[in-house]
Amino acid sequence: MEILDVLPSLRMLRFAVGSAYLWRDGTELTLVDTGPVGSAAEIAAALDGELRRIVLTHWHEDHTGSAADLADRYGAEVVAHRLEAPVIRGDRAGAPPVLEPFEVPIRAAVPALPPAPPCRVDREVGDGDTLAFGGGAVVVAVPGHTDGSIAVHLPGPRVLFTGDAVANVGRTMLGVFNTDRARAVRSLHRLAALDADTALFGHGEPIARDAAPALHAAAAAT
Repeated sequence: MEILDVLPSLRMLRFAVGSAYLWRDGTELTLVDTGPVGSAAEIAAALDGELRRIVLTHWHEDHTGSAADLADRYGAEVVAHRLEAPVIRGDRAGAPPVLEPFEVPIRAAVPALPPAPPCRVDREVGDGDTLAFGGGAVVVAVPGHTDGSIAVHLPGPRVLFTGDAVANVGRTMLGVFNTDRARAVRSLHRLAALDADTALFGHGEPIARDAAPALHAAAAAT
């Protein structure tokens, strides 16, 4: 795992597949996504405060793989959209992506990851709900990648966690491997309309400053 300080209050945790983020409010930490199975020990070593909550942007194994381990270790509150919660808990299977032709070779090149162990979800959220970090973090429903995908917007510091609704691999663009591309495109446009100076992606490089033009360009091109 690689650690990158994006802002004084924000760290990126980069894994072989995907990324997670640590937000700091004083001594209290919020973890957005948890990386694949087996990442908990490395994440634990990066914690320099109390892990208060874990926010899961969606159920995929590169985002929830270490959630159960970390939740058990620290007693942190686990937050997810109400449509993702049954999948994260292991009560039902998640829908597979509907691949575009150009995505087929990309998918084949992505290493297979072990499935995420079932994890409790303590708080089920929906669009517009507020979480107690970053001065008031707003849940933004961004269906399309999965039915219950969420982004998290911090209006005060102008920070946006996009999950996999947006990627920044070479360029800022619509995330791949969606269950419903049309809904995913609408979600991208919604995120581009938010006031965001810093953007954090499930895959690709963070944009620490002046993220809005990149998000607007991605939406205009999709």
